[in-house]
Amino acid sequence: MKITVQSSKLVKPYHGRGIPSIFTNSAIPLTVLDKVTYDEYACLAYFFHPPATPNSILEMGFIKALAVYREWAGRLGVDANGVCSILLNDAGARFVTATADVALSCINLLQPTPELLSCLCPSDYNTEELMLVQITQFACGSFALGVTAHHTVADGYGMVRFGKAWGKATRGLAIDPILLVHHRASIFAPRVLPRVEFEHRGAEFKRREEEVCINQVHPSDKVVAHTAHFNPEMLSELKRRMSAGRPRPYSTFYCITAHLWRCITKVRGLHKDKVTKLIIPVNGRLVMRHLPMPMEYTGNVVLWAQATTTVGELLAKPLRHAVELISREVARIDDSYFRSFIDFASSGAVEKESLVPTASLAKTMDHSTSVFVSNLKGIPVYDLDFGAGRPFFCTRVYHPQEGFISILPPFASDGSMDVQVGLFRSAIGIFEEFCYSLLTPNAKL
Repeated sequence: MKITVQSSKLVKPYHGRGIPSIFTNSAIPLTVLDKVTYDEYACLAYFFHPPATPNSILEMGFIKALAVYREWAGRLGVDANGVCSILLNDAGARFVTATADVALSCINLLQPTPELLSCLCPSDYNTEELMLVQITQFACGSFALGVTAHHTVADGYGMVRFGKAWGKATRGLAIDPILLVHHRASIFAPRVLPRVEFEHRGAEFKRREEEVCINQVHPSDKVVAHTAHFNPEMLSELKRRMSAGRPRPYSTFYCITAHLWRCITKVRGLHKDKVTKLIIPVNGRLVMRHLPMPMEYTGNVVLWAQATTTVGELLAKPLRHAVELISREVARIDDSYFRSFIDFASSGAVEKESLVPTASLAKTMDHSTSVFVSNLKGIPVYDLDFGAGRPFFCTRVYHPQEGFISILPPFASDGSMDVQVGLFRSAIGIFEEFCYSLLTPNAKL
């Protein structure tokens, strides 16, 4: 398959024919939650059945949406007061069009290669642009949309909100700017009487000198994104056995995450005394009560739950032990925790102690014992319609990292689940054997 770029250009918000932007000198100060997230780009790829929407129509909808979500056409910098901000200067976003010389059916979307997916998303990260999109038209009339967006501007929900607005603008519908909540800093102001109730050093922040090198267990082996498939019967059995005796069963997300945490740890062959950690993002929109967050909020509202135990305990105890750890830790990241984080991050201690976000150290942290979870299943990625129907599939685009779990939105409507797991290629056979053998009727969980 060959993908050929037809055009690549910088496009600016459309404020109306002959009407220039009147807000080019304004800025959105970053909140403490924006500053603590990953300082890198996130990529999603959407796939659509024919008929393909014309590129010119998609481009016009894109620049109309940028006129409302102006942060995506801006740049990161500092405002007039020296505060780190998103500058609303309408500098522009990148719009790329491309063609593929094959039908989309030639691609196995559940086992795509990183090289393929990287051809579907703009990947020039040496840029100041905060959003880059690529439309790839396939020979069969299908098309793919690749979106590359800077995580400092928005979390997954914020990115998806823009996509939904782009679809509405393309269909000729109005976008309601009132729901966007651009005034970020005032929302996450510390309390008049700050109260730091939790320890945030070692959780969201680290000292810069605590950076460590990645410990590659198999330095000569290649890490691949392996897709594990769980049919409805597997998921039902997993939930039934892990939730036995409870008035309410654990969620499918908790059960599958606990199961994969054990599988990855087993495959790694670590010493029983090693500490292993499962890191899960928690959406503050769902838990903050005193600072209620509308789902339409466009910035970052995520902190991370970190379930921790030893390798020996994780593997020796029943699987229910793992799901209990996860459930308890996620529940701990509640309204009080978010408020405590805001007070701590606003106290001046971060600057005084030269602390840096742990998220920004993702590429230099020791991945050999940690497992990271990205959950697309709970994000409305399919609320994107350019006029010819919603995407039939969506997936993350990323360079595979060992121990990285990406839970995908359903590919089929039968209740099954597909999960991409970063594994060393040589470990796939062992992983599959352990993963699926535990789901047989007589297996001990």
